[in-house]
Amino acid sequence: MEIITGYTGKPHVTSEQDRDVNIGVVGEGSYVLQTGMQLKAEVSSNNEIKIRDGVLMHQGCTASIKKNTYDSLTIINGSQGMKRVDLIVARYEKNQDNKKESLDLKVIQGTPAESNPAAPQYTKGDIQAGDYVADMPLYKVIIDGLNITEVKKAFEIVGSNKDFSKLLNYDPTEKTYYENGWTMKYRYISHDQVYVTLQNTNTGATEAVPNNLIMAGVPLQILFEQYIPVKMVVGNVIVGYGSIMFSGKGAYLQSVAYGNSVSWFGYGVVIVE
Repeated sequence: MEIITGYTGKPHVTSEQDRDVNIGVVGEGSYVLQTGMQLKAEVSSNNEIKIRDGVLMHQGCTASIKKNTYDSLTIINGSQGMKRVDLIVARYEKNQDNKKESLDLKVIQGTPAESNPAAPQYTKGDIQAGDYVADMPLYKVIIDGLNITEVKKAFEIVGSNKDFSKLLNYDPTEKTYYENGWTMKYRYISHDQVYVTLQNTNTGATEAVPNNLIMAGVPLQILFEQYIPVKMVVGNVIVGYGSIMFSGKGAYLQSVAYGNSVSWFGYGVVIVE
């Protein structure tokens, strides 16, 4: 075994070791990190795209564009009446003679076509396996005639440790909320998913409920309008169905009519902020 993060009296840390550490922490894929402007692409003209500052990790190999600067890439002119897709990649290269390594932005030009042009091929490569070239796609540049019409992101932004901690930071304890004769029980099953049940009983004949507000202070930050199913039961027998819609802090019941006393039981998972 060899020590990596330790003083040995001579240079000993290799790029391969450093990449292996990064792969173990972040993953073996290729990602843009959440720093700076995250390599945002800006179209300056039909011949220039600027890639703003940020850091990427390509199969464990890190590279950056300095803060408050950009790299300028030249896009070859399009042709009138033709379409084309160019590909912007971050290219890792190792010199076969002196073994020096580099990681730079490149534009791979696509083939013009009258319709449905294909993106050009790129070299996937495996850096840790010793390949001399490995491309990481960053953007597809869509060219229609002489104009750049769109720049499509082709990379994944990886979260930070803070983001991962947030995903694990939730209280799974079941809680109970009462309002308007309804009992709501709820518990978090992930940081943004909550399992809820709502229950109430009506005595006597039950009319159809079109979309009535049953709770105005739901104790959750509902992310968007959502529905959960409702069973209408007498004892253990299902006698009808309905739904409960969550919108903002409100819960709204819709159900069919029933000629006698009945209990409503709603259940499901909702997405919260």
